[in-house]
Amino acid sequence: MRVFVGTDHAGLEFKEHLKQALTDAGHEPVDCGAFEYDAQDDYPPFCFEVGERTVVEPGSLGVVIGGSGNGEQIAANKVPGVRAALVWNRSTAELARQHNDANVVAIGARQHDVEEATGLVLHFLATPFSGEERHARRIGLVTDYEQNRHRPAGGLPTREEPV
Repeated sequence: MRVFVGTDHAGLEFKEHLKQALTDAGHEPVDCGAFEYDAQDDYPPFCFEVGERTVVEPGSLGVVIGGSGNGEQIAANKVPGVRAALVWNRSTAELARQHNDANVVAIGARQHDVEEATGLVLHFLATPFSGEERHARRIGLVTDYEQNRHRPAGGLPTREEPV
């Protein structure tokens, strides 16, 4: 599987390790930057690149890396069609794929040691979407809102406040 990988300075060392681990696991990593250490670089461009390339290439997945992974997840999720999930243990990695069909994983390089972070990414990549109707329906609702700003019926009741 082709795996697009991007990071800012905070995840640069981990990204280099991860590319080799992905290759060893039979994946094809594609480096979306950063390519050199710059403590002042900004993560959004790398995350946008990963997201855009993942969305246009069916069957691929993406990895965005930062210090915490929070900002990277937020940035990646701004790309239409991306469902990025911040993972911090095996369960969140697995459920992101099984229930949400997440196509980008966000990980905080400063939150885990190299072996644990690598294991979380590989577990995410190895876990398939369950395909269960309830999960597919929910993903469809999110996609419809993302594309058309159509709020599904049956949501929370509206509250009428006196003016």
